Amino acid sequence: MSKEILNLKPQQLWKHFHDLTQIPRPTGLMEEVTKFVINFGKSLGLDVKQDEIGNVLITKPATVGLEKVPVVILQSHLDMVPQKNSDVKHDFTKDPIETQIEGNKVKARSTTLGADNGIGAAAMMAVLEDKTLKHGKIEALFTIDEEVGMVGAIGLQPGFLSGDILLNLDTEEIGELCVGCAGGADVNADWHFKDVEVPEGDFAYKVVLKGLRGGHSGTEIHLGRANANKLMFYFLKEAVSNYEVRLSVVDGGSLRNAIPRESYAVITLPEDDAKDFLELVAEYEEIFKEEYKAVEPNLSFKAEKTDLPTTLIPEEIQDSLINAVVGCQNGVIGMLTEFEGIVETSTNLASVKSAPGHIAAKMLARSSSETRKDEICSSLESVFALAGAKVSIENPYPGWQPNAKSDTLNMMSALYEEMYNEKAHVVVVHAGLECGIILSSTPGLDIVSFGPTILNAHSPDEFVEIDTVTKFYDYLVKTLERVK
Repeated sequence: MSKEILNLKPQQLWKHFHDLTQIPRPTGLMEEVTKFVINFGKSLGLDVKQDEIGNVLITKPATVGLEKVPVVILQSHLDMVPQKNSDVKHDFTKDPIETQIEGNKVKARSTTLGADNGIGAAAMMAVLEDKTLKHGKIEALFTIDEEVGMVGAIGLQPGFLSGDILLNLDTEEIGELCVGCAGGADVNADWHFKDVEVPEGDFAYKVVLKGLRGGHSGTEIHLGRANANKLMFYFLKEAVSNYEVRLSVVDGGSLRNAIPRESYAVITLPEDDAKDFLELVAEYEEIFKEEYKAVEPNLSFKAEKTDLPTTLIPEEIQDSLINAVVGCQNGVIGMLTEFEGIVETSTNLASVKSAPGHIAAKMLARSSSETRKDEICSSLESVFALAGAKVSIENPYPGWQPNAKSDTLNMMSALYEEMYNEKAHVVVVHAGLECGIILSSTPGLDIVSFGPTILNAHSPDEFVEIDTVTKFYDYLVKTLERVK
């Protein structure tokens, strides 16, 4: 079924995207895909180089007569977010992505598709091999490990790029020209302790919350989707307060930039409280379904008896954890005043996981304001520090400040209206693009980001709209021809 996409147009773009789906490329596993891109560039006889961090740069000379045209950098990242439904057997370290066509959509079978940012990378490869295009010198920058920490972009050294214009191909709505984005930082909280024994006579239950939509913790944070960690701990607080419930295991969410879709907890309690506890679970399922009926139609919250665990989290750590997670700010914190409907500041309580003697909570704070980003990181740090956790703030990256006087933006806006008889939407996105980081290593770049329509990125419901890929690529080609 995966090869059906080879019949879509533009065929070269879809061919390269298919090739990328066959290469495991979750963040952190970049060796095979970078080798693939390097060999591709060399097969075309183009100049190829790789920097120390692992980014790949392929340079295509200007068409004869266009050597003095400003140099354009095309840029996409090679890694993808590895998310799958819990009942699916898929190993992102070795299994290819199985694509399928549903009407105007290309999606994957119960996993993330990797259209973010594989479509952008495939478009760059199509441009590099097309000998009919007329353009100035092109530098095609394939960055690594964008999805967790912007590692490739942060590792770029001054002088690696020589371009004048940067076209980032990682925006996910056709007709949008992005000229700014949020910065971010990871906030990590850790508890270390000695596990305690299970009280004699207790019974164990596994409580499972699943069926949530999840999604991108930046571009979809404003949609009001449920956070599995917040819901689970709302429940746990009442369960612990009203019954003799003790927590043994908790596991919710995974990636820092994905809204958590699932969470489970293993708890123990005396047999006499079991009936009331199960009634409480049923009551909370009704509450959650009512609260989120418009956005989470598949929500499920159940409990079933399970094997008794060998140890428990100490009661004081358990209570501190519950209070911190319930008190943690999550979701939209503030909106931009200059751009209507755009989130300025948000947080995502991405994961809460326990292991013997250890609990880790991970959050991602985003803001297009550096000072607000610092404020929200400080707020999260305070909540978890008061709960006795050791808190660290890591991997900060800058936002990308809009340039309203951009010559490239003005040219591309006019071109879009000329091609499609409608105005492009100039936007600032609440997501982490690499543009601001690349600008810090290569000052003076004139930057615009755009791309096809990709929905539900970072979740197994991810898909790309086929007709927008055609439109996106045609627009990219015309843009390269229009640069003067």
